[in-house]
Amino acid sequence: MKPVVQLLHFGYHQAMSCIFPVAVFGTLALSSVVELPVIYRYDAILLILLAVQYVMYRSGLETRDEIKVICVFHVIGLLLEIYKVRMGSWSYPEPGFTKLLGVPLYSGFMYASVASFMCQVWRRLKMDMTGWPGLASAGLLGGAIYLNFFTHHFIPDFRWWLTVLVLLVFWKTWIIYRVRTTTYRMPLTLAFFIVGFFIWLAENIATFFNAWKYPDQQQGWQMVGFSKISSWFLLVIISVIIVAQLKHVKAGRKTNDSRHSED
Repeated sequence: MKPVVQLLHFGYHQAMSCIFPVAVFGTLALSSVVELPVIYRYDAILLILLAVQYVMYRSGLETRDEIKVICVFHVIGLLLEIYKVRMGSWSYPEPGFTKLLGVPLYSGFMYASVASFMCQVWRRLKMDMTGWPGLASAGLLGGAIYLNFFTHHFIPDFRWWLTVLVLLVFWKTWIIYRVRTTTYRMPLTLAFFIVGFFIWLAENIATFFNAWKYPDQQQGWQMVGFSKISSWFLLVIISVIIVAQLKHVKAGRKTNDSRHSED
């Protein structure tokens, strides 16, 4: 009976952590079948997602620090989207007032939804890590991964070399998470792959509802290639590095504050 109860609690926290990602893809799906006569679809999506973030913050589902992380990811994602659209990797063919260089501003929220999930699940499952390689190694690797998303259009794609580096840098790193009173652990690289796989599934849903289109989907929808899982795998690593480092800095501040209060 206990394993069932543990699984239900784990599923509940995972579901609660997915509120914003579900809002993103639910809005994409609904707006693709419901005609909005007074506003462009891309503009409506942006307004709805801003409203969802406001409600989540005011209701206490998200903290101020989590909102800051989401804003950082929104900017990171939007810059990547602008570049990829200009390089012809995919397109946003519908009109809208809230488009910047051909990219709707709501698109940054698709990346921010990953950050939202990371922050929520970290807090809800009281997550921690062992064997973290440190800011220098993790930061340099994260920067190289992000840069490769831009440079592979001009020089060879180093994603597979970067994947090997990920396995080397994080091979001692484990995620510690807690469900009720029981503590579990998982290799961090396995978590990267699992999250990347589910984002790939979400990407198929998003392209089906015309959130964006790859060149081979212009004449009709087809499944996104499995190779995209490696891209999301690497993107998730950037997300985890930033979130983990911010959590580490915040924990260090709390420790210093408690020491000062004792003094």
